[in-house]
Amino acid sequence: MPTLICALLMAGPAMAHVDDDHGLEPAWTFDPWIAVPLGTLAVLYCVGMGRLARRSRRPGGMREGICLYSAGILTLGGALLWPLHELGKHLFTFHMIEHEIVMAVSAPLIVLARPIGILLWGLPGTARQVAGLLMRAPSMRRLWDGCTGATSATILHGVAIWAWHVPILFDAAVTIPALHRLQHLSFLVTAILFWWALVWRSDYGSSAWHLFLTMVHTSILGALMALAPRVLYSAQTQTAMAWGLTPLEDQQLAGMIMWVPAGTIYASAALTMLALWIRGSSGRKAQNG
Repeated sequence: MPTLICALLMAGPAMAHVDDDHGLEPAWTFDPWIAVPLGTLAVLYCVGMGRLARRSRRPGGMREGICLYSAGILTLGGALLWPLHELGKHLFTFHMIEHEIVMAVSAPLIVLARPIGILLWGLPGTARQVAGLLMRAPSMRRLWDGCTGATSATILHGVAIWAWHVPILFDAAVTIPALHRLQHLSFLVTAILFWWALVWRSDYGSSAWHLFLTMVHTSILGALMALAPRVLYSAQTQTAMAWGLTPLEDQQLAGMIMWVPAGTIYASAALTMLALWIRGSSGRKAQNG
């Protein structure tokens, strides 16, 4: 997994809106800082999959991982290359949709695919050996284990979400490219850690609890934005009038997106984990009985 984090770090500059002034018409954001890292991850995966398929007796068993990873990369590219990225510079509503796709759709899909081994096989021989040695280093293992504990990952993800939605920081990120890169990178990396901790390192009951906590605190944040009596994000909402919305309405819609659709994703995941936990408990009782 550390290799994926390193690969995602390469995409940091891709997480910022370009500095050039654009009109209000939706347009593709075909920035090489976005296309190159995503393309690299796609190529590495394809190469690694090809090498493993030639070695495997049952290559068909890899289809699920291929579908999940492809969906994760495509949705990530959709958020960053599709007109949604350009629209997010003009409307807070679209910017919030972009964030939620990255954190609540792309990140869990990539995590479910568990692509690290395949990505490593996509590297040249020497690079693969070096990456493997780094991943097995005790310091890297301790760092990874610490960051992917359920409690620590939930806290890291929550802090990233709340800190970057402090109005002064959010507006600064919209206007300062370096901060914007850091904002989006923080969302993506902490989401990867969060979903990895809950999917692969925690029992179902613990995962359901942490998903429920995340649903609650993100819903509270969304509600605070949606129900605020005045505009909190002046820089982000300054062009809302050109789209037929007042700045306050744009902020309210953005808050509602975090509150309801994003909250529904976390709630659905929590219910799924809870159902799996109940089924597992029932199975154990039946065996003991």
